[in-house]
Amino acid sequence: MSYKILIVDDSPLMRAMVKKSIAIAGIPTESIQEAGHGVEALAILKASPIDLVFSDLHMPEMNGIELVEAMASQGLLKSIPVVIVSSDRSQKHIARLKEIGVRAYLTKPFRPEDISQVFKIVFGSSEGA
Repeated sequence: MSYKILIVDDSPLMRAMVKKSIAIAGIPTESIQEAGHGVEALAILKASPIDLVFSDLHMPEMNGIELVEAMASQGLLKSIPVVIVSSDRSQKHIARLKEIGVRAYLTKPFRPEDISQVFKIVFGSSEGA
């Protein structure tokens, strides 16, 4: 299976790092789209089928928590798993996000092996491992 991925982060460098880590991890992708904040991400989610979202927490316009809450209120979290990629190690944020329905939480810095592990957790497969 090839995955359609959305990377949401206000840093173009961080989006590029996530994208490169996905490639290094050997995850087969059909497409990788990018958004600079949650508002852009919601527009992409409405327009395109997406299999997995990687999102930062701290962004302008709409942060990662607001994005996840919006996705939950629109029923998108039922079919589109979200993985948070953030330097924020707040147990309060992590607990709240998992309560809403976030599937995994990666702390920056991360390694391609961490991306592989996330795919195993989310999709139950060994692709890219």
